[in-house]
Amino acid sequence: MNIRTILFASVAALAAASGARAADAIVAAEPEPVEYVRVCDAYGTGYFYIPGTETCLSIGGYIRTEVRFGEQISGDSDVNFWTRGQVTFQTKNDTEYGTLTGVITLRYNADNASDQEALLDEGYLDIAGFRAGKLYSWWDDDMSGETDTLASNETTHNSIRYQYENGAFAAGISVDELEEDYATKPGEGPNNFGVAGQVSYKAGAISAYLLAGYDTDTSEVAVRGIVYADIGPGTLGIAGVWASGANYYYEESEWTIAAEYALKVNDKWSVTPGFQYFENIALEADGNGFTGGSAYTTGVTIDYQIVEDLRSKLSVQYHDEDEGDDEVFGFLRFQRDF
Repeated sequence: MNIRTILFASVAALAAASGARAADAIVAAEPEPVEYVRVCDAYGTGYFYIPGTETCLSIGGYIRTEVRFGEQISGDSDVNFWTRGQVTFQTKNDTEYGTLTGVITLRYNADNASDQEALLDEGYLDIAGFRAGKLYSWWDDDMSGETDTLASNETTHNSIRYQYENGAFAAGISVDELEEDYATKPGEGPNNFGVAGQVSYKAGAISAYLLAGYDTDTSEVAVRGIVYADIGPGTLGIAGVWASGANYYYEESEWTIAAEYALKVNDKWSVTPGFQYFENIALEADGNGFTGGSAYTTGVTIDYQIVEDLRSKLSVQYHDEDEGDDEVFGFLRFQRDF
């Protein structure tokens, strides 16, 4: 066999092999189109569609750090550093009954490297005025919350509530599981449940809220009213609370009145002085009612917007009780929102 014969044979073999491979070739599938995140503007800013669904999701939260001060505020120390990180996931989508909302808020508090806690701050669903899950009650909706004390104990519960809204008018009722630690009234431990109801109305520069809560375990009631009025460059707030006896919703005193004026100096500064008076701050021996003693708290809170999404707050309060020691306490806070 000469060289020419060998070459022709090799070419024929290669051609046959190439044809076989071409017949058996695997064609790669085209890649699936990528679904990029789409902005959802149906419920305000910050929402986007969860890929593959018509559900809109927003993620937000804040980082807060404080320097707290007060007599023995942390063991024997009068100064304490404290930090919180919080994130909230909120989902919304339209249904035949209206917007279906779901909220999960995770909170992490750190007093120091070894003293920390992680908790579910909120976790609830909301549709057509009904809300159920772990949520804040209307008792948490106080004034600035720095000088005033208009609620007692925890203000977040496992609850079921319904709120009707029609323009400037709203009314609602809730059933709250009151199983958190509670030992103020002699002989009482964690409660069973409570019933709260609120009505509110807004007319121009004035808004008013009337709230009542009934503690089924102690058979006591607390009633609270708050009125806000836009006056001059700020907002005046006036509140009052009355309690028939020690109960989970309010047990600081038999009755109290409070006032504050939130002065908006400019786009960055606001100053809020406040005052609250408490009457009959001691419980009777059997815990069925209040007796004797008064107290008051006065103070001022200053807010400053450093830059967008970065705020600071300085709060200084003075509290004095009959036949008790007076005290000065407060905090300096920095908070980054996102």
